[in-house]
Amino acid sequence: MTEEFDAVLVGGGVMSATLGMLLSELEPGWRIAVVERLPEAGLESSSAWNNAGTGHAGLCEFNYTPRRPDGSVDVSRAVEIGEQFSASLLFWAHLAGAGVLGAPADVVRSVPHLGFGRGPDGVAHLRGRFEALQEHPLFAGTEFSGDPAVLRDWLPLMFTDRPAGEELAVTRSARGTDVDFGVLTRRLLAGLRSRGGSVRLGSEVRALRRNGTGWQVDVRDVATREPRRLRTPFVFVGAGGGTLPLLQRAGVPEVRRYGAFPISGQFLRTARPELVAAHRAKVYGHAEPGAPTISVPHLDHRTVDGREYLMFGPFAAFSPRFLRTGRRSDLLRSVRPGNLPVLAASARDNRSLMAYLVRQVAQTSRARAAALRMFVPEVRPEDWELITAGQRVQVLKMTDGRRGAMVGFGTELVASAGGSLTALLGASPGASTAVATMVDVLAAGFPGRMPGWAARLAEISGDRSDLADLTARTDAARRILGLDPAGTPGKDPA
Repeated sequence: MTEEFDAVLVGGGVMSATLGMLLSELEPGWRIAVVERLPEAGLESSSAWNNAGTGHAGLCEFNYTPRRPDGSVDVSRAVEIGEQFSASLLFWAHLAGAGVLGAPADVVRSVPHLGFGRGPDGVAHLRGRFEALQEHPLFAGTEFSGDPAVLRDWLPLMFTDRPAGEELAVTRSARGTDVDFGVLTRRLLAGLRSRGGSVRLGSEVRALRRNGTGWQVDVRDVATREPRRLRTPFVFVGAGGGTLPLLQRAGVPEVRRYGAFPISGQFLRTARPELVAAHRAKVYGHAEPGAPTISVPHLDHRTVDGREYLMFGPFAAFSPRFLRTGRRSDLLRSVRPGNLPVLAASARDNRSLMAYLVRQVAQTSRARAAALRMFVPEVRPEDWELITAGQRVQVLKMTDGRRGAMVGFGTELVASAGGSLTALLGASPGASTAVATMVDVLAAGFPGRMPGWAARLAEISGDRSDLADLTARTDAARRILGLDPAGTPGKDPA
């Protein structure tokens, strides 16, 4: 069977769900299809236990504010992420006002975000970060303290029984959030269905082929193996670890030299009520000397399916799969003659990261408990369980002409055939910045339509060029979503 659509979105995660809802706002009459291989949406990286649930807004993460050689702190990335998360809050608030999001508390909750500096260098980095951001309106209200009494009040679990002698400091922002991106994904796709969109679960995309000026998407039902053919002028591929292999099979020239390396994330988790009650925060520390930025440790309060937990990590592990439900042959199958040079160069130029991964894979339960004690001095290992929290695929590409590099935990947008096919590779802060990232996808895929869409996009997701207006509307969106302690239901901030 052949079906015609105006847009086909591959992957049933938060990115495709967000893009589908944006398109439904901009072009209500369009026929939009979302295709997902698994029997339910949001089960891979968008699942609540396959990510940290942090509403990344640059409020506490050291890796978004690196120190310069002169000791000053570059906060430009944190500001950018804060503005991008504001776009997500505005869009979610708009959908809540339209009755699409359901109860906002099922999706996003207020949880303070804190930065934790240890030792002279860590405290200096934290202080420089605080001073550089304190005048920015999106970071208003952030506090800094090294007073033991204040720290015990903010973080009882971490500081009540901490031995004296180490130089410590903490920043605290009450604007932080905990987000269940799995619930969000399913609510967005339900909203898309209610607007006439087609959500095909249990349907695997077997091939992408050029079809004149558009694309043919060959799909097979996982249960019945019945084939279907979708035709569309626009395809978005947001299939997480499945994206690069699909683009490779489609012969997309922009990724011929891309390589990929999978990394699993693991966390320690507890649901003991007395521990959870003593730590209602997300606390981000800084990487140890010589460790890569992806190793930044954090201790997070989480709420999943109505139950509260603490989660500490990440610890890296290795699997050759590109998805949790992928194949063991994924890594080997991604190696092509065209990307051999970048694979070799990346192994040469990322030796510290490779050494870190080897150490992590060999890490014992005792070593993981020791890492947790840096945050929680009194640890009983039997209170914590080790969980695997998702699979990430780091993109490898050539930079500076000859050198290989990992695209780390950022996002990489690929546009091919004049933007008629766009794809997203990479990870954090990914889900938190989904709305701003999908606006970038729209700009790449529909350059001719963007002038006509600009006013509506600014209305539902904000205008980053007007900081005062963005800040005011973000505060209004937070009240609608119930994120401010004194917040009351209000009107759509648009």
